[in-house]
Amino acid sequence: MNEKPKRTKKVIVVMPAYNAEKTLERTLNDIPRDWVDEILLVDDCSSDGTVALAKTLGLRVFIHDKNMGYGANQKTCYAEALKLGGDIMIMVHPDHQYDPRVIPQLVTPLLNEECDAVFGSRMLGGHPLEGGMPKWKYLANIFLTALENATFYMYLTEYHSGLRAYSRRYLETVNFPAISDDFVFDSEIIAQGVLHKMRIREIPIETRYFPEASQIGLGRSIVYGLSILKTLVKFKLHKKRLMKFAMFSDPAGSRTDKG
Repeated sequence: MNEKPKRTKKVIVVMPAYNAEKTLERTLNDIPRDWVDEILLVDDCSSDGTVALAKTLGLRVFIHDKNMGYGANQKTCYAEALKLGGDIMIMVHPDHQYDPRVIPQLVTPLLNEECDAVFGSRMLGGHPLEGGMPKWKYLANIFLTALENATFYMYLTEYHSGLRAYSRRYLETVNFPAISDDFVFDSEIIAQGVLHKMRIREIPIETRYFPEASQIGLGRSIVYGLSILKTLVKFKLHKKRLMKFAMFSDPAGSRTDKG
């Protein structure tokens, strides 16, 4: 049982949505509302009834007039949450693939200012194959995570989870508008955080794959993997000051620590 700590920080759940009508209400029902101040949903031009349902459920809804991609959706999520005064932003996928009931474990270290971001890890949770993760995705996850750890000189058990919580400090320090609009956004925002010496923690989460949960196929996964490798090369070149990349430039009011 998680005891709710006294807090003065505003906690906002952000939901990047695309055709999530079938699973949205189920996901919302699992969010511990006493730990959250507000929930906003950004719809990336869904073709189903996601927007209408979200409004019926009382969510604050933002709409993309055209499909812009998963990364672009997150950019809108975080930008709008920051405008609303959020201190801690929790990304919850509305497809119910990740269990939002772990929100207390996600936000407590951030409320206590022990770190700058907390990620849910399916590898740390154990049994990803039993949870339905395809074997090829499991092996690719392990391989890419090993490369990322070697590149960033840090240790995380998973870099590819979609359940994450960021502090305002993290999002205002990195330059997230400058990175990809596609799935590699999740890796690039970590690379930015590592460059700025952000403190990242992990908590164990369960693995859930089922027909209604959104997931990318083999072709898109290969493109995603190659995009991660490209990001790692860019990170190394930038870190060694051999080349400069816009994604690692400073947002207004911040400074990259190059030591």
